[in-house]
Amino acid sequence: MLRSSDSSPPSLLAIGAVAERTGLAVSAIRFYEEHRLVTSVRADSGHRRFERSAIRRLSFIRICQKLGYSLDEIRQQLDSLPSGRTPTEADWERLAARFTVDLDERIAGLTNLRERVAGCIGCGCLSLTHCKIYNVDDQAAQHGDGPRYLLGNTPDV
Repeated sequence: MLRSSDSSPPSLLAIGAVAERTGLAVSAIRFYEEHRLVTSVRADSGHRRFERSAIRRLSFIRICQKLGYSLDEIRQQLDSLPSGRTPTEADWERLAARFTVDLDERIAGLTNLRERVAGCIGCGCLSLTHCKIYNVDDQAAQHGDGPRYLLGNTPDV
C-alpha cells in the first residue's frame, strides 16, 4: 500500500467516514480492500485513507451483492473502470449498461418463477394435467437436470 503523510489532503477520507457514508461496517470495508475491490493509502500513522470515489465503489458492491452477484463478478466489472483516476459518470454508465441485460434476464426469471411457484408448491391440487411438478415417468429428464417444468420447459403431450 502507498504511504501518504499524516496531513492527508482533505479529499481523502478515514475508514470510519467511509463506513458512515456507505452504511458498511469498517470490517466489511477492510474485507473488500483485502479482496482488491477498493484501495486505500496509508498515512504515516498507518491509518487507512480512501479517495471519495471509494464511496461509490463500495455502494456499487453493496447493491450488487444484494442482487446476488459474487465478489468475482463484481471485481470483473470494477476492473473495467479506469485506474489512476476517479471514474466519470460516463464510466459508470458503461458499467451499468453491461448489467442491464443480465438484470433483465434475472427479473424475467424471477417473475416467471413467482408466477409458477405460487400455483404449484404446496397447493395440494395434484392436478395431473396442469401441475408443473408432476412428471410422468420422468419425461422431464430429456430436457436436463432440475425442475424442468418450473424452469420453463413444457411436457411433450
